[in-house]
Amino acid sequence: MQEEQLHGKSTLANKIEEEFESNVIVLAHDFYYRSLTDITLEERKKRNYDCPEAFETDLMIKDIKALIDGKTIERPIYSYQKRLRENETVTVKPSPIIIIEGILVLENEELTNLMDLKVFVDTDADIRLTRLIERDRKERGLDLVYIISKYKDTLKPMHEKYVEPCKKKADIIIPANKDNNETGFEVVINKVRNIINNEE
Repeated sequence: MQEEQLHGKSTLANKIEEEFESNVIVLAHDFYYRSLTDITLEERKKRNYDCPEAFETDLMIKDIKALIDGKTIERPIYSYQKRLRENETVTVKPSPIIIIEGILVLENEELTNLMDLKVFVDTDADIRLTRLIERDRKERGLDLVYIISKYKDTLKPMHEKYVEPCKKKADIIIPANKDNNETGFEVVINKVRNIINNEE
């Protein structure tokens, strides 16, 4: 029997993309990890990547402001295997809807001030760990022992320190493990639609 699919922030972003098609840009905070070119790969592997300092959020804010102003940007590509940015970039043209995705995007006040709608997808700790293992092994090619160690040493305490307090900044909080969240997702999609209609 197929397991019930649990929906999180990536699923919500995908649903918004499906609903509004070519009118959507997704900018993930992960694209903007700092490129630590001055240290070795082994040293980079030991760094904490679950704190605000791991990201070049100022660059993300600059890019978002440019898109809002109708300008095209060259957004970074980050390699999880090398823990570095690639030399190549992705050309992103402006669009009516910009989805800013990431676990720490509500932590930065300047970034949240650019948002018309702030959504927090609330996920249980055991589900976060399961998803982390599945994603990091499949998409990022990381070792299981490393993933578990990272969760215990950095991700879990950083979640408690930085992510959990962001709930109070959200306009909408969606529990990621109840009834597939169809109702919550529909609320968000309708809110996005209303924002677009009011701006036209």
